[in-house]
Amino acid sequence: MAIDILVAGRLPPNVLPQLEDRFRLHTLPRDDDEADAMLQEVGGSIRGLLTNAAQGAPEALLAALPNLEIISSSGVGTDALNVEIAEGRGIRVETTPGVLTDDVADGAIALMLATTRRLMQAERNVRAGRWLKDLPLGNRMTGKRLGILGLGKIGQALARRAVAFDMPIAYHQRNRNPEVPYTYHDSVVSLAEASDFLVVIVPGGPATENMVDAQVLDALGPEGILINVGRGSTVDQCELIRALQQGRIRAAGLDVLADEPHVPEALLELDNVVLTPHYASGTIETRLAMGQRVADNLLEYFGAE
Repeated sequence: MAIDILVAGRLPPNVLPQLEDRFRLHTLPRDDDEADAMLQEVGGSIRGLLTNAAQGAPEALLAALPNLEIISSSGVGTDALNVEIAEGRGIRVETTPGVLTDDVADGAIALMLATTRRLMQAERNVRAGRWLKDLPLGNRMTGKRLGILGLGKIGQALARRAVAFDMPIAYHQRNRNPEVPYTYHDSVVSLAEASDFLVVIVPGGPATENMVDAQVLDALGPEGILINVGRGSTVDQCELIRALQQGRIRAAGLDVLADEPHVPEALLELDNVVLTPHYASGTIETRLAMGQRVADNLLEYFGAE
């Protein structure tokens, strides 16, 4: 008997073709009424859920799937997956760790260069036929102090890249990592004070919400640059906007926002901000690797059936 799987989120293109012959796939409609009707019809038979880190596994959806056994999610984030509820019900939660490490680290470097060298302003000048007119000089990145908030796999990959720019490297997280040579700070404020670039790579959730607040931004100071490739919820976005407007920090490079895909108008109006659409891992190579892991998670779990 075919196993019923619910597809409830955007997935890389190589996922579903690998599963169509092995499982009975049900795609959750976007319309709420249609989705409710489908769940009433097939919710009780669904044993696997395919989703992604952004769309996640809402509590209401999990409640409609009483016999769910596994969630396979594209991405490393778990804050939208309701892991505690899932694990409390014995539901296995699988993500795609490791495959996006290099691209997110590369994306952080790109944002660092784009902000400090004013690359987006320069590009707009050329397109507008203004060339160097009213274009301030940028600042170098080589030799500047890098603070990494969250020295996990991505943070360590970023640090390795930063070595090539002769950057002194420091970090903060809950516990010191004795296996790395970088300077440890026991608070975010202390790390910010010692940084020219503060790169945020911590997961979302209540424990990290607004971790980068006014005190941290003021510690980073008027020459400091904030880069966020983690989760938008980790930065107090309203306070960040004020800090940018008031010159309390020099610039920001943001791949993530608090309420994606909605972008505050105040951010769009600022020249000292580089914005990308949660795109740091957005390469063909990484998306296909993520998709393969999503498919493999499901295939491995149901392999014996």
